[in-house]
Parts: sequence; C-alpha cells; structure tokens
Amino acid sequence: MSEQKIKIRVPFINEETEHFWNATGEGKLLVKQCADCNEYHYYPRTICPFCMSDNTEWKESPGTGTVYTYSIMRRVPVPYCIAYVTLDEGITMMTNIIDVDLETIKIGMKVKVSFVDTGADCALPFFTAA
Repeated sequence: MSEQKIKIRVPFINEETEHFWNATGEGKLLVKQCADCNEYHYYPRTICPFCMSDNTEWKESPGTGTVYTYSIMRRVPVPYCIAYVTLDEGITMMTNIIDVDLETIKIGMKVKVSFVDTGADCALPFFTAA
C-alpha cells in the first residue's frame, strides 16, 4: 500500500508578502521587525501591529523555537499535527509539525523550521524536532 501525503497548496502571494514567499523558496524564514518599537511580528505585513508604524524591516530568523500548543488531526485520511510555534524572537506562528512521530509531540518541544516545496518557487514553513 502506498503512503498518502498531505496536499500542499500554493499560498496567495501579494505585493506585501512577495518578499517573504520568495525567501521561503530559498530556504529562508523572514520576519518583520519594527524600527520604531523594535517588536518582531508575524504574519508578514507592512504595518506594525504594536505601534502602527510603517517603518518595518525584514529580518532573517534562524527558525528555531518551541511548541506553544498543538492538536493532532486524526479523523482524516492522513493524520497530521497543526501547532502554534513560538520562535526564539518571541513571535508565535501557526504551522504544522512534520517528520516526527505524532505521539512524541509535546508542548515545550524544541523545533526548527523545515520548508516544504509548493512547486511554485516558494515553500511553506513547517517545523520538525530540533
């Protein structure tokens, strides 16, 4: 019996997020940092959600963090884990945990980014055990 895989969809890319998605295709995780209040933020957007400044800059993240919370989807043909991961920069992002035994995933688990190719010159930033 052949192993089924989760279908990876190409994200919607617009002018505001294009730089982010281009970087994922190169294996880089970018986050925004506000030059006025110094806060990092994710999802990539021009305006800082903390101080409303448009003085934001792209910064490359090492892509390491910890599982904040997670849920394992089991009532599907291919079980998978959806999670919130808090990056070392303090940003919490929704993602998937991949390439690990689902039973070993725990809150507080150290993880690192792992890019999954969409086939359209960009990749989705998922996470795996560090």
